[in-house]
Amino acid sequence: MGLAGGVLGFVLGLPIGIVASYLVYLRFFAPRRLQDPVIIPLRHLDSETLQATIPDIPLWVKSPDYERVDWINKFIFEMWPFLDKAICNTIRSAIIPTFDQHVGQYGIKSIEFGRLTLGALPPTFQGIKVYEMKEKELVIEPVIRWASIANVIVKVKVHFFEVSVQLLDLHIMMTPRVTLKPLVPSFPCFANLCVSLMEKPHIDFGFKLLGGDVMAIPGLHRFVQEQISKQIANLYHWPKHLQIPILDVTSGATKKPVGILLVKVIRAMNLLKMDLLGKSDPYVKLRLSGERLLSKKTSVKMSNLNPEWNEHFRFIVKDPDTQILELRMFDWEKVKMHDKLGMQVIPLRLLTPHESKLFTLDLLKSMDPNDPHNKKNRGKLVVELTFDPFRDDNNRTIVMSDGEGNVSAKRDVPTCGGLLLVSVENAEDVEGKRHNNPYAVVLFRGEKKETKVIKKTRDPRWNEEFQFMVDEVPVDDKIHIEVRSKRRGLGLPFRTKVSQLMSVSCRLAAANFACPLC
Repeated sequence: MGLAGGVLGFVLGLPIGIVASYLVYLRFFAPRRLQDPVIIPLRHLDSETLQATIPDIPLWVKSPDYERVDWINKFIFEMWPFLDKAICNTIRSAIIPTFDQHVGQYGIKSIEFGRLTLGALPPTFQGIKVYEMKEKELVIEPVIRWASIANVIVKVKVHFFEVSVQLLDLHIMMTPRVTLKPLVPSFPCFANLCVSLMEKPHIDFGFKLLGGDVMAIPGLHRFVQEQISKQIANLYHWPKHLQIPILDVTSGATKKPVGILLVKVIRAMNLLKMDLLGKSDPYVKLRLSGERLLSKKTSVKMSNLNPEWNEHFRFIVKDPDTQILELRMFDWEKVKMHDKLGMQVIPLRLLTPHESKLFTLDLLKSMDPNDPHNKKNRGKLVVELTFDPFRDDNNRTIVMSDGEGNVSAKRDVPTCGGLLLVSVENAEDVEGKRHNNPYAVVLFRGEKKETKVIKKTRDPRWNEEFQFMVDEVPVDDKIHIEVRSKRRGLGLPFRTKVSQLMSVSCRLAAANFACPLC
């Protein structure tokens, strides 16, 4: 009995003793990882220490193609107390629902954050490299280092015991490549954000369980560090990337034209009498939703409650499933603001491609179904709509110009009208003696389009696209492009002077042309 009791005591006591010794070591003797940074001026370091600090020198010092961005670091430092709270609140709101899903399983009574802070030290940018791309995208490579004193404590209550898990002292070094594409004319001016890692990231952190630093176990710290870096690199190391959508891909800013909407404003009937001594002077304004272009309008029919226009308009359609045509009728006034006669809308999804459809619309005060003013008879408006979708992109004809009027790459030329797309990318070595604020003017068949003004440069880059609707294929037509410069006159702040810097005319044997099916 004594021998059996001794063996049993040894078998049970040995593992208990090892576990107790390990917990005591982790609690009282393991080195503490959370330490305040020690700042020593470089002049106080010896040559060997200076040599060891060379890898930590910012890249903008060692590499001329990296830009110094102290202003960004200063901005982040000043904003960090508020960013810390905002980021932590976002983390709480995103993770707490996951915690709640595990409550009640395996005897878990509660899971909650004991503490959550990213510390007082923000990430720093050691430098940023910006790549100049010809495509409509922006590529930057920031070098990020973050030696944080983050402290995250999660408390798990299982039956009558409470287990605490702590993540602290997070260090991160990485060189991501951030691509903003495509660039669009809607804030924030890019539709997607793509992130990939150009180098294997370095990640270090402390992990405590029941108050003891688990990472102090010999060999475990390096193993965990390498595995985490390896897994992140496998997911996001270039050319793999993480794509984050910023703008809805269905928005008009990110979509290309898919067809042309033909609108014929025919007539109106039984309009309201708005003038005191006469009738009304009606006209119609037309606008397609999702576009920032100015509204188109009919002519004014003076003193007429049953006007006939028979006027035609064309609109570029990007999403026929969601876009609507807005029709607003006004009474023209010579002095005061024009009075509103009524309005109506037509969803483009009601149209069948290539089929004309006649609409007789009851004019309303507003599109609010609960508006009591809509019960009043405001007259009717008759319009005819036709939606002509473009051909498939593979059937389009693309022609490249060398800037001297020479074109090439003829392909199948369509036999009907459609949409001519003109992309104005950039200019180089433009002339100009005293001032250079260049902008480009595109002239085609009497229609003029202008780019934005780029100030103080001889190598402007616009990257703008213009659209010209035509009734027939622009075969053997010319498109004229001028580069002009604009400056204000001396002493006259509202007077501007325009100088022509260069011009070129290109004969369009064919064009980057989108044609409806015909």
